[in-house]
Amino acid sequence: MLYVVTGANRGIGLELVRQIIDRGDQALGTARDLARADELKSSGARVLELDVGDAGSVASFAEKLRGTPVDVLINNSGIRNERDELDELDFEGIIRTFNVNALGALRVTHALLPEIRRSSVKKIVMISSKMGSVADNGSGGSYGYRMSKAAMNMAARSLARDLAGEGIIAVAMNPGWVRTDMGGGGAPASVEDSARGILRQIDRLALGDSGEFVDYLGRGRVPW
Repeated sequence: MLYVVTGANRGIGLELVRQIIDRGDQALGTARDLARADELKSSGARVLELDVGDAGSVASFAEKLRGTPVDVLINNSGIRNERDELDELDFEGIIRTFNVNALGALRVTHALLPEIRRSSVKKIVMISSKMGSVADNGSGGSYGYRMSKAAMNMAARSLARDLAGEGIIAVAMNPGWVRTDMGGGGAPASVEDSARGILRQIDRLALGDSGEFVDYLGRGRVPW
């Protein structure tokens, strides 16, 4: 099986690649800057440069995979706007966040659809966040990040509906609150546990799960 993992030079993405390799599957990990991807390069995965926020980069990346069946696409690339609270909103930063988190995932998925269609597995996973849940927003703030992840969730649902007839599964995945550069040192989940849970849920996905917001621990569905 071939897993394509975007944003795999650190954090959850890097750990996903490591665990995929450890269990004997093939992984292709991407990084925006290969000069800062030494750990990814030493993981045993195939490594390609990809900036999901740039249409030209996505097209060049997809061309390198033409004719290669992609069994599982994990859209993991993501950023968080530094000035994201109401009293200091950086709207240009919010646009960049949308471009990477929401549009970037859709760009990559759209570009790799021919290769996903070649697979017999056909799974698309959007690494989202509980912060993209409208129902779960009890604290406000984090405008750009929350909005971008909610948009990503909608993309997952629409992909599921549009591709159901082809047997393609598309889901949004809550990875938990994880100790990464983005999640911070006080987060309760380790990258190892998050990645392990994500892969376990991906293994279990069936067509009836397509279009859902899945929790990495399998604790029911995350509310939209």
